Amino acid sequence: MKDRKQVTWLVSIIILALLALWIDVFPPAQGINILGFKRDLHIHKGLDLEGGISVLLQAESDHPLSHADMQTLKAIVEKRVNGLGVTEPLIQLQGGNRIVVELPGIKNQDVALKTIGQTGLLEFIDAGTTYIPPGTPVKTTARMTTTVPITTTQSVTATSPFNKVFTTIVTGNELKDASTSLDEYGKPQINFSFKPGGAKKIAEYTSSHVNQYMAIVLDGKVISCPVIKSAIPSGNGRITGKFTLEEARSIAIQLKYGALPVPLKIVEIRSVGPTLGQDSIHRSIVAGIIGLLGVLIFMLGYYRLPGFLADMALIVYALLNMAVYKLIPVTTTLPGIAGFVLTIGMAVDANILIFERLKEELRQGRPLFTAIDLGFKRAWPSIRDANASTLITSAILFWFGSYFGASMVKGFALTLAIGVLISLFTAVTVTMSFLNATMDMDITKNHWWFGV
Repeated sequence: MKDRKQVTWLVSIIILALLALWIDVFPPAQGINILGFKRDLHIHKGLDLEGGISVLLQAESDHPLSHADMQTLKAIVEKRVNGLGVTEPLIQLQGGNRIVVELPGIKNQDVALKTIGQTGLLEFIDAGTTYIPPGTPVKTTARMTTTVPITTTQSVTATSPFNKVFTTIVTGNELKDASTSLDEYGKPQINFSFKPGGAKKIAEYTSSHVNQYMAIVLDGKVISCPVIKSAIPSGNGRITGKFTLEEARSIAIQLKYGALPVPLKIVEIRSVGPTLGQDSIHRSIVAGIIGLLGVLIFMLGYYRLPGFLADMALIVYALLNMAVYKLIPVTTTLPGIAGFVLTIGMAVDANILIFERLKEELRQGRPLFTAIDLGFKRAWPSIRDANASTLITSAILFWFGSYFGASMVKGFALTLAIGVLISLFTAVTVTMSFLNATMDMDITKNHWWFGV
């Protein structure tokens, strides 16, 4: 039964290593989709390696904001950024009223900033027989009663050429979905659909106001003022106007993911170029290879057979680490790579403790199998405590990085924690399985092969 268990472990480890090798070296171009679990299996580079922009936003409010308020803001910003199609953006809270947004590989900075920071209060208003040109600021009943403060960019409503307050028919809160497409003339348009309540309001209004204007207002400015040609019973419609496809997409994202509960002010914008990242990647790869080879050579020369088996486990460790980065996925930053390189050396710490205990037991005349068993049992408390303290430190660093917006620290802490957890598995389970598999070999009868 014991031999069968050892064989099962060994076969499982080999299969796991081959699977990790497939994910790391030969990933399918389309990624994987297993029971709803989808991943593209590409390495996602962070802002410092990919280049892009880092934006610091500050919530502008007349009253103190709770943590729940900031979480709501963060969730809306995150949805808007994801709608832009940015690969692995980083959105996190900083302090009590700030949000850090990192957008790797972003191309159109102006559209991105507008999408992230604009309040996004959508209104369909009753314009009656008055045509209101796009871009015109207006006063509406929803804006007169809303709790959303007026930002600097919205203060132009005070200079509205229309003295009247227009009646709001329905707001974006009733919106179900919004997307972009091209109309019959090849011009960008925004398609929208309402929830049942909003659809009913629009249907009732449009059926009784045919040939009149219904203006569509975003953040106090008219973006379109179409004539109602016929009733809209389904709650589906479209917005046309003089905007580019990117602008239409930005508006659609704001409508789809809702209005911000309070305005966000851009405090700082920092651009990061990718050339530094490419150089850093090259140097980090060289450093990683040198570090890995150094550890492999030392373990093989000092511990001989156990060192060779530990080297095999270390290779399994590297394969599993990269596979986990792709499956989670982990956004690779320069400090994250540093964390990975650091864990290469740490990955054999447990092996060194076990092998030193093993050598002591062999010097005392213990049989090899007994020496291996005792070596593991006596080394385990030290291994457990050392790795537990590292994991606690990683958790503290991760919290610090999340709370204060230090994404570099957060990336280092995450890769360090992943490395520690995987190294526990490879240094203990994998190495021990390899050792047990060599027990029946003639070479193990000579203790010189165990560094004694």
